[in-house]
This record gives sequence, C-alpha cells and structure tokens, in this order.
Amino acid sequence: MKGSKRPIHAVKTWFRRQPPKMKVFLAVLIGLAALLFLRIVVHDHDSLFVAAEFVHALGISVLIYKLTKERTCAGLSLKSQELTAIFLGVRLYCSFVMEYDIHTLLDMATLGTTIWVIYMIRFKLKSSYMDDKDNLATYYVVIPCAVLSLFIHPTTRHHTVNRILWAFCVYLEAVSVLPQLRVMQNAKIVEPFTAHYVFALGVARFLSCAHWVLQVIDTRGRLLTALGYGLWPSFVLLSEIVQTFILADFCYYYVKSLVGGQLIVRLPAGVV
Repeated sequence: MKGSKRPIHAVKTWFRRQPPKMKVFLAVLIGLAALLFLRIVVHDHDSLFVAAEFVHALGISVLIYKLTKERTCAGLSLKSQELTAIFLGVRLYCSFVMEYDIHTLLDMATLGTTIWVIYMIRFKLKSSYMDDKDNLATYYVVIPCAVLSLFIHPTTRHHTVNRILWAFCVYLEAVSVLPQLRVMQNAKIVEPFTAHYVFALGVARFLSCAHWVLQVIDTRGRLLTALGYGLWPSFVLLSEIVQTFILADFCYYYVKSLVGGQLIVRLPAGVV
C-alpha cells in the first residue's frame, strides 16, 4: 500500500509546487484529454447529456438524504436553490412552447425536487440555515443574465419574448451555483453531503459541456449554425464552458481531499 501511495504523493507534491499559470494549463490539458477519451469511448454523444441529467439527479438525491436523515441544511445555499428553480421554471415554459421532448420531463422532476429542497430549507430546517454566509445578492446574478438575454438570444422563428426567456435560462443556469460557492468559501470547510452534491454538479456540467463540444466537432460546426446566427450560438457554448470552469476549482479540492483520505473538504482563501 505504501508503495502505491508514493507515486500519488509525488505527483501531488509536484503539482502543488507549480505556479498558478502552469496549474491552469495542466487543468485545461486534463480537460482536453477527458474530452478525447469520451469521444473515443462514447459513440452516441447525445447520451452524454442524459448522463449529465442522471448525475445531477444523483446529486439531488444526496441533498434529499442530507435533509431527511441528517435534519440539517447547514452549508447549503438557499439562494442557489432558488436560482435553480427560476431557470428550470423558465426552461420548462420554453420547452412547452418551443421544443417539448424527454428533457422536459427530466426538468419537471428536477424542478419538483428543487422546490422541495427550498421548502425544507426555508421552513422545516430554518434553524440550521447559514443565512449570514449565504450573502451573495441574487440581483448580482439575475440582472446581468436578464440584460444579456435582451441583446443576445436565439434567432429562431419563435416569439421574441420566448427567445429572450430561453437565453435568460441558459445564462442563469451557468452562474446559478455562485451563491453555493460563496457559502462554502465563507465556511472554509465543506461537510461531506454538500461536497458530494456540488461535485455531482461539477461532473454533470462537464458532461453537458462535453456533449456540446463533441457535437460541434462531429458536425464540423454545423450545429452552431443550426442554433441560429449572430453571437447566440457562440454564447450557448461559452455558457457551458463557464459552468464547467466555475466548478472546476472546487472539484480539484474535492478529489484532493478524497485522495488524502479526508471526508471534509477544506477550501483555502480565494478559491471562489
């Protein structure tokens, strides 16, 4: 066992000594390698999106266990859950009027569980809610997304309001986790169930991002033109990438904690 741990320890020590720019470069390199691996192994890249939904559902299941069994919502951001409910509600409306499919049913289930989580935090487990640490004002997140959606939205033949709403939910989804990250940064220590949930979000975002990137590569860019013209296709892809990178830093510390045999994730200052 000691022999197997030495190479891991050596890699961790080497990585820790690298300057920030080198760490970013290595992270991008690892991401590209993971994309290449998924492209070779997964033949139907649409299944990556379904896998992302499944991992997200798994993360919510961890939350449900935490709230029902542990009877505490410490470490969870009510604001992130409310932002999630908002973008899911808007996306459901857009799905019904624009493109009803299987993902609509998945979103309905996710919205239902998210509303239940909000109810538990706001009413049943309010005494354990860390209100002082959930201090990122939601208008810092919602207003920029709303303004951006007014100027950059799909160019389809649907009603203008529906197209703006669709863009709004795409942008809001990309940054809805920011209040949760702020809570964890303020607390410095992330307990296991919250850490599992956020890590699941990170994996789901990477799979969703991989789905879009590989689809663009497979169609040689035709997918972007199918989404419309102007800046909108690029901003859809950019939103997916932003979601992934927002959670990438936390996922690094999560894996680092697991490799080190720790269940609790400790975040240094400046991570979020």
